[in-house]
Amino acid sequence: MDDDYYSIESILAENQKIQCTFKVDVPDMGHLDGGKAGDIKALSKVQIPLWMAYILIYSDHADFTIPPPFAARVRNALNAEPRSVRLSALVGQGGWWYGFGRMIMRLLNDVPAQEISEVLTKTFRARLPEVVDQAQHFASLQSGAGSSRGDAGAAAFREGMDGTERELFQLAQESARKTKGWYETSERGRR
Repeated sequence: MDDDYYSIESILAENQKIQCTFKVDVPDMGHLDGGKAGDIKALSKVQIPLWMAYILIYSDHADFTIPPPFAARVRNALNAEPRSVRLSALVGQGGWWYGFGRMIMRLLNDVPAQEISEVLTKTFRARLPEVVDQAQHFASLQSGAGSSRGDAGAAAFREGMDGTERELFQLAQESARKTKGWYETSERGRR
């Protein structure tokens, strides 16, 4: 995922809401909380998009709590078996869990940011072989006359893939198709 201003993935990741606790009264911004109150009072907890939270947190008008997709419960599940967690269900809107995590890291101090970084890296490394394996399996099924047996575990994993993993899945699938095509047209494939 790019951090480019025009990147759709970046926009979707920044649109995730986080819970902020305001440190000061903010006049005429009660609509952010979905209410009709004119002001946001100090110590009020409001769910706001990440792109707006940057300004409030860096200007020291609010603090935030670690969002549920990176809470201890999710981290424990990821430490137990990263492939069993449906990352796309954790964040919604296309499921850009890794991108959202990278953006949350920017708001954290050194130690919490390092913990999130380790969770993201460990999860990615554990899930990547499964992404590539399934992509190659599906590429071979689509190019051949075989039929899919419909393994429920594999299907559940594919449904739970993050947007980044879905992009890698498509790239690995295309690579497997091209490699097979090259092999079949080469001298070795004709023997």
